[in-house]
Amino acid sequence: MARIVMKFGGTSMAGTERIRRVARIVQRQQAAGHEVAVVVSAMAGETDRLVNFCREANPLYDPAEYDVVVASGEQVTSGLLAMHLQALGCKARSWLGWQVPIKTDDAHAKARIEDIDADALIASMASGEIAVIPGFQGVAPTGRVTTLGRGGSDTSAVAVAAAVKADRCDIYTDVDGVYTTDPRIVAKARKLKNVTYEEMLELASVGSKVLQTRSVSLAMKEGVRVQVLSSFIDDDAPAADTIPGTMIVSDEELEGLDMERQLITGIAADKNEAKITLTRIADRPGAVAAIFGPLAAANINVDMIIQNIAKDRGETDVTFTVPLADLARTQSLLEERKDTIGYYRMLANSKVAKISVVGVGMRSHAGVAATMFRALADRGINIQAITTSEIKVSVLIDEDETELAVRVLHTAYEMDGE
Repeated sequence: MARIVMKFGGTSMAGTERIRRVARIVQRQQAAGHEVAVVVSAMAGETDRLVNFCREANPLYDPAEYDVVVASGEQVTSGLLAMHLQALGCKARSWLGWQVPIKTDDAHAKARIEDIDADALIASMASGEIAVIPGFQGVAPTGRVTTLGRGGSDTSAVAVAAAVKADRCDIYTDVDGVYTTDPRIVAKARKLKNVTYEEMLELASVGSKVLQTRSVSLAMKEGVRVQVLSSFIDDDAPAADTIPGTMIVSDEELEGLDMERQLITGIAADKNEAKITLTRIADRPGAVAAIFGPLAAANINVDMIIQNIAKDRGETDVTFTVPLADLARTQSLLEERKDTIGYYRMLANSKVAKISVVGVGMRSHAGVAATMFRALADRGINIQAITTSEIKVSVLIDEDETELAVRVLHTAYEMDGE
């Protein structure tokens, strides 16, 4: 018997029939003898609808009242799932964030979980009751409802799994696992049996949409084993732990599971990047700080950075990338500080994409970057910027060449399946 936390996203909870299907999946897990808690998202599109209501009511809305409104989406689905489980003869009840309680800080609309008092929850699960918990929400020290920011239900599920000391956290999505790359781009992409926390964290940060970055980071910190599965399976499908999804585990556990690991785990593409170049900046101490200090103060994340070699007259060009959504704000901030920074021109390009190859095998194998650069060059794809980490190499290319680059690299690293 295992203790399992199951999480279902918005597409899995979108309507009565899908919630009924989810209830049957949960029922099968309990019938197999497991202790079960379920974390649910709001119905697909519901949070966007609630956010729009807030904006219509007051464009300068109070974040605390915003949380009261948007947290209601998960409250609805948690209650409905508990009802469906009861209709199947299961003992089930819903637990709102403040009832568990899931304690957060008071940063409304972007709260962080500080602690979960799970004693009552564990006792409930041990008695055979299925606990249904709305994701995305908690309670501040003031007693007010808080939300964790978009995509926070994954984080809620991992945090609950850590608090109840679950054997694993099963996250059900509209895909059936983590693939070597997007199957919509590469038909021969293969589903991975196992991925390390570090690899999943890198993949999530560079464009893979399977899991939210915060949830992976928390799973790695707390040592929560996470399994990615599809909720869109036949009613007579076997229990979750017999379905071949993708298990996300520690590097040490993976070494025991998979001795013949591939050099590269996955390839991700992200078109939500914008490139900015500032020309003829004085090559002196403090010049770069004058650029990136204000951006950091405005919570704008800078990714790739390239500083050219200084020219004869003691000037250099600086190129960097920011999230596409922050491009206009970045341009405005830099324009306001043009005299302080001392650049000549600001050039912006929103038609770029970041392509990344990820794999812990890079630590012990040379030539990963060289293979990437050679494969792209052979197909005439120009690299505009490069950034690396211990297990990742990312390049910036023209947006129109995104799909071609992914396919070329997938083949170059011999990742194509049948």
